[in-house]
Amino acid sequence: MTDDARAQPLTLAVHGLPSPEAALQSADRRTRLGRIKMLLVLLACAAPVIASYFTYHVIRPQARTHHGQLIQPPRELPGAAELPLQDLKGRAVDPRTLKDQWLLVVVADGACDAVCERLLYAQRQLRESLGREKDRLDRVWLVTGEAPPRAHLLPALAGAQVLSAPREALGRWLRPDEGQPLSAHLYLVDPMGMWMMRLPADFEPAKAKRDLDRLLRASSSWDRAGRDPAIVGDGAAR
Repeated sequence: MTDDARAQPLTLAVHGLPSPEAALQSADRRTRLGRIKMLLVLLACAAPVIASYFTYHVIRPQARTHHGQLIQPPRELPGAAELPLQDLKGRAVDPRTLKDQWLLVVVADGACDAVCERLLYAQRQLRESLGREKDRLDRVWLVTGEAPPRAHLLPALAGAQVLSAPREALGRWLRPDEGQPLSAHLYLVDPMGMWMMRLPADFEPAKAKRDLDRLLRASSSWDRAGRDPAIVGDGAAR
């Protein structure tokens, strides 16, 4: 060991601990960062819902881009007191059980004339054309008048909801185009129970399908595919 090294005194360095104020500030920073990370995670999870809602209600395409006529403002599905429904066995059905899926609705007397048959056929074809998305759309026939649906129609209605409804009550909710009867159209109801579109009496199936495709894409987080037929009664059993 050199003389210089022996001349240096031996010292012990002790590192100071942070002050209580600094410790509290550090804890506050960690808390804030944790909250920001949690908010970012929540926003990421909610983004699809926010985007679909924003697209549908705020950046809603103009009516000219749709084949069907948008109903503005949409008209809410009435409750059981305003719209009493029954299945084919005469059991009461609460209209609220029809929510959570898109509904493509036909309104016609049970005798079902040529227009009615054409709409029921188009209703089925439009649903089938949706491919794997078809379970998000329910076919509904609201039967007016006293006559029950003709028996030969029932096999083609497998999977549809066939419910009787008073014409007057339906007329307070659904409205046809000017100069048309209530039975002239297909009516589209969204999963929240809002009647929001009416297809023209002479609609073009390809253009109607394009409308449905757009709406299903914009509402991908609103509804669920498939429905237990027991929820709304037998109708024409699924």
